Amino acid sequence: MRPPPQSRKGLTSTGARKAGSKSDRSRAREFALQGLYQSLVGRNPASEIDPFTRELSGFNKANSVHFDALLHGCIANAADLDALIITKLDRPMAEISPIEHAVMWIGVYEMQHCPDVPWRVVLNECIELAKEFGGTDGHKYVNGVLNGLAPQLRALEVSADERKKAAA
Repeated sequence: MRPPPQSRKGLTSTGARKAGSKSDRSRAREFALQGLYQSLVGRNPASEIDPFTRELSGFNKANSVHFDALLHGCIANAADLDALIITKLDRPMAEISPIEHAVMWIGVYEMQHCPDVPWRVVLNECIELAKEFGGTDGHKYVNGVLNGLAPQLRALEVSADERKKAAA
């Protein structure tokens, strides 16, 4: 029996974005997630992960500058990122899946170091990563942690959004 045909609206049957509808930065996040997973699980250094990841199919469609920033920045700042993330966890970091852990690294790193990416975009992109690569409800956990950190990491942006909501 064949699966039902997928719609042409940019989403797969599971709700994830189709590859053709992803931006070069979204692709960079996906490749960075794969590299960060290698770092977390295999303890591989960035110097080995980077060239391996660049050889993966489709990397040429990713924003390599953003990939570099995420992969190398997250690994170099892992302890600082974890220190922020831990404040919003309801369980030990060891109980967090490596995918959700890496997605949260990406989110916190982007909120801290990529002011050109709006905080809501960071949040949505991380939720999409967690939906596509993480566990069943991992995206909800990622959302809760990153949404909890946003007022601290992007105070002006978040308060401006709240004022807009209140005025509407």
